[in-house]
Amino acid sequence: LEFPETMSKICATGMSALELQFNDQLKPSGCFAAKDLNVDPALPYDDESFDVVTCVVSIDYLIEPIQVLKEVRRVLKPGGKMIISQSNRCFPSKAIAMWLQMNDRQHLELINGYFQYAGGFEPRKAFDITAKVPGNEPHDPMFIVEAVKSKTA
Repeated sequence: LEFPETMSKICATGMSALELQFNDQLKPSGCFAAKDLNVDPALPYDDESFDVVTCVVSIDYLIEPIQVLKEVRRVLKPGGKMIISQSNRCFPSKAIAMWLQMNDRQHLELINGYFQYAGGFEPRKAFDITAKVPGNEPHDPMFIVEAVKSKTA
């Protein structure tokens, strides 16, 4: 729970007002908005108001991911970062159909494509952050895609 101590402001957008209300990371600022981005992909924040935006294991549920990433570009400051985490675990009834037919590499390529079509981001970087269990065996694949907003966007 060190984020409130190291960041001047933390905001969140999610579907469950109750979960957001009880999120300890958000308590100091109280900055959250309960919203279904599949109904309206507009983010409820001012232009160029964030240094970093994250999407935690949720990109596979968005039906308008390119529009959401355009909104992320709008709210990021020039040079700001968008960080997407993703794994191969999901709620199959909520994920887009295409996601369910893809492997981990294809997921990363799809996310890269979303950024490309959203425009205004520098070339992306992907990282495998899969935890290793005893015996150095991979466990529950987890990946990060990082994109930086172009300073000219």
